[in-house]
Amino acid sequence: MIHRRSLLAAPALLPAALLPGPARAQGDWPTRPITMMIPFVAGGPSDITGRVIAARMGGLIGGTVVVENRPGANGAVAAQAMARAAPDGHTLMTGSIGVYAINKALRPNLPYDPVRDFAPITLAVTTPNVLVINPAQVPATDYAGTLAWLRANAARASYSTSGVGSSEHMTMELFKLRTQTEATHIPYQGGAAAATALIAGDVQLTFQNLGTVAPHIAGGRLRAVMVTSATRNPTIPDVPTAAELGLEDFVVTSWQAVMAPVGVPAPILARMEAACIESLRHPEATQRLNQIGFEVVASSAGEFRRFQEAELTRWRAVVERAQIRAE
Repeated sequence: MIHRRSLLAAPALLPAALLPGPARAQGDWPTRPITMMIPFVAGGPSDITGRVIAARMGGLIGGTVVVENRPGANGAVAAQAMARAAPDGHTLMTGSIGVYAINKALRPNLPYDPVRDFAPITLAVTTPNVLVINPAQVPATDYAGTLAWLRANAARASYSTSGVGSSEHMTMELFKLRTQTEATHIPYQGGAAAATALIAGDVQLTFQNLGTVAPHIAGGRLRAVMVTSATRNPTIPDVPTAAELGLEDFVVTSWQAVMAPVGVPAPILARMEAACIESLRHPEATQRLNQIGFEVVASSAGEFRRFQEAELTRWRAVVERAQIRAE
């Protein structure tokens, strides 16, 4: 894993890269609205992150950025569409660890390649996963009680995720292996839909990105019993880490990143990178993302590519060790 300190070592942003008109490196770009594709339904981590970026990016580049949600196949529908998009700088995608790393490890016949088909822009944010339960379905107040309930209710226990191969899916499957428990996987088209299903009682528990479930935890609709970060998260300071609960080497950080189709001219990529980083580092954007459990990284494109390749290697090993198969 690449340390966050190195990820923050982005190159200096040249103000001219963000200026409209003649000062642009690619003077005729953008010539029409830019589409920021989101490979999941509205309300999930990718959607939240993409909309935060889009809200400021348009003003920085002198154009318009339109968000388009295109869910399906754990992000593969949107990713395949972006891989086929014209490399003219008018299509971007804010996607997850699943789209940009886990899918490749899990599905040998994936209809896109997250390295070969995409040009990196920035690693936007990271967030831990949280084991949350529906308190009306699982009569437990802590991790020990949740584990006891799982062991006593293996036949009916089920968990929701944002899709097959998502970080939540992988985290739960590893959890099942480590704790020798069972639960049926029910995939949905995005984290928001998975959280809604849990709140409705359609499933009993889930590992979800903190950013997705933080409001529901605060509102009492869901109960958090474990967080997968190395240290406790300030958003939920009373929730213990996996290590504190005896699960060593169980740190899982989900992430969201921005990429473009491969082949976009370098001057346009540079402006995209600068605008995305500036959007993420704006105090209001950072505050909003921090409040819901995201840590802003806003890395350089090069740092993100190295990070992505390390994640591909990591999750390929996890899939092989846990013998996880796409459903």
